[in-house]
Order: sequence, then C-alpha cells, then structure tokens
Amino acid sequence: MNESADTPVIAIHDLHKSYGSLEVLKGVDLIAPRGHVVSLIGSSGSGKSTLLRCCNLLEDSQQGEIFFEGEPVRWKGEGLGRHPADRGQVTRMRTNLSMVFQQFNLWSHMTILQNVMEAPVTVMKRDPRQVEAKAREYLTKVGIADKADAWPAMLSGGQQQRAAIARALCMEPRALLFDEPTSALDPELEQEVIRVIKALADEGRTMLLVTHDMKLAADVSDHVIFLHQGKIEEQGPPSTLFSAPKTDRLRGFLSAGAH
Repeated sequence: MNESADTPVIAIHDLHKSYGSLEVLKGVDLIAPRGHVVSLIGSSGSGKSTLLRCCNLLEDSQQGEIFFEGEPVRWKGEGLGRHPADRGQVTRMRTNLSMVFQQFNLWSHMTILQNVMEAPVTVMKRDPRQVEAKAREYLTKVGIADKADAWPAMLSGGQQQRAAIARALCMEPRALLFDEPTSALDPELEQEVIRVIKALADEGRTMLLVTHDMKLAADVSDHVIFLHQGKIEEQGPPSTLFSAPKTDRLRGFLSAGAH
C-alpha cells in the first residue's frame, strides 16, 4: 500500500451503484485525506449510506474506481456482475476501515469487553492479552470503562453506541466510517456519542460521517458533501456550505429543518 502522507486514505472516482434497475449512485467522486473528516448529508434515499457501504466494500458497485491508500480495488466482471476479484484484498481493506452502524450490532451473548475484543482476536489473530489492554483503553476513551463486564442489554442506547465506537477503534483502522451514528438515540443520549465523535475528530482521525445532524457536520468536518438523488449537488468546507449554499436544493434541504 502507498503510505505517503499525501495519499488519501479513501479515494473514489465516478462510482455508480444500482439495485437492479434502480440507480442509487450516479457517478460520485470522493476523497478522504489522511486526518480529515468528510461528512455526507442529504435527504433519505440520496445515496449517503450506500456510498459509505461501497467504500467499505459491503456493497458491490457497478462502475468506477475505489482506492484505499492509493491501492485500487481489483474487480472482475462488469455491470451488475462486477465483484471484487481478490477476497484477501477485501478483507485487508475492510479491517482498515472500521464501520459504526446506526444500530449498534453488538453481540448480545458477549460482554462489552468481549464485543470490543472479538474482531482483533478472531479476524486479525492478535494476542488476546494485548487486545484486552487496548480494548480497556478504548472503553475508557469513550467513557464506559466501568461497563466492560456488562451485557449489551444492560446498557442505554448511547452507551451501546459508544461501545460500538470502542469496538471500531480496537481494530486500529486507518479510517472510521460512521453511518448515522446518532439517529437511533434520544437527544440526551445523542450528546454522549457526539462528544466522543468530536474528540476523535480533534485527535486528527480520518473519518467519513453520514449524518442528519447539521450541527455535528458543521462542528467536526473538514469537508461536507451534499448528495441529491445519487449525485453530488454541492460540496465544500462547512463554513461556506452551511452559511452560503449555492444551490436551491441545498438551501431547501437546510431550511427544511435539518438540525
């Protein structure tokens, strides 16, 4: 992999994604430079979460290129038959792009500590003692060190989402991908998670963030992309995008009560 500091962690060029005859992404470009936070905003159905899942190779795209630290994803087949050609490459890339989902996806039969340790030990074959030390460190970072031996069902939604963030961090990824990380939470619990995301942004972590929370996007992002019907309608630094939107669609979206 190209380790140059100038090489974006994620770069996407002309990405197209369809489900059968429904085209969800219609030629999207995206660059996530090292240490930057890129937020994706837009109405439901605009393609934000699909784009994030394509980044992580959880979804196959039909056209366009995806680069991870300068290395292109290798494909075989064309159109709806296109798939990654090298499963080993997919596994390696995916373990370096940790995803935090809207629903926390914690294993209910494992303690919080076991949840955080599972992938590094099982998938990456790391030493369990070292992983446990790291896992406890990350649980402390997200403010739930005292919940290490609790079961997921014993935690609030905000605590579960923070456990999910600790689990993503324990993979020691090159980038974190957040898919609406606060939308399933009550406003009070939402703030707990927002504080953690802001702290991670302050550390200079590379992040891609799909969010409905415009204040969060404005506070943490280096770059914001507004998607509309599978295309980038407008993009730029949050200071200009939110204060002086150029397009009617973005003005309408922002005035429609996105908060």
